[in-house]
Amino acid sequence: MSSDDLLDTTEAPQARPAFTLTSGRTRGYHRAAVDTFLAAARAAFEGGGDLTAADVRVASFPLVKNGYVVAEVDAALGRVEDALAARSRDQMVRSRGAGAWVEQARDEAQVILDHLARPRRHRFGRTGVLTFGYRVDEVDHVASRIVRYLRDGEPLTAEQLRGAAFRMQRGGYREEQVDALLDATIDVILAVR
Repeated sequence: MSSDDLLDTTEAPQARPAFTLTSGRTRGYHRAAVDTFLAAARAAFEGGGDLTAADVRVASFPLVKNGYVVAEVDAALGRVEDALAARSRDQMVRSRGAGAWVEQARDEAQVILDHLARPRRHRFGRTGVLTFGYRVDEVDHVASRIVRYLRDGEPLTAEQLRGAAFRMQRGGYREEQVDALLDATIDVILAVR
């Protein structure tokens, strides 16, 4: 190796980023955190890990400058969640039969319907008057769509529920309760695909 080689400070070309990078003041997901998580998801899908569709759904990443564009990563995570859920469904159908899978999905759907049978504005616990929670009317609107999906077969996709966003209000619905019900509904949607 020559002394010129030792003084060469140019960096080796790096691998192309998996997603578009943010620029300017826009923040995106931390690249290494996303790459590490997706590598674990790939290993789980290929049988070398224990990551589940539910783990993918609750994954979160720090927001940083020059990070991955959030919408692109979220869309990819939705596809990963769908793939892991389908694999789980296929494994259960092979081991316990399609009837057991359908019965489990039906039971989960009934629990959701029973919960949403509560009167509007009283479907979830509320935060205190000085604390913010999800806006009640917006959550009730989405809850009504879930009921129509489960009861009447009206179209509703996992992507629509994943993208549900609610404004905040004092005395609103408790976020963790609403999020848990949305997650359970996504599980049912993925089960019957």
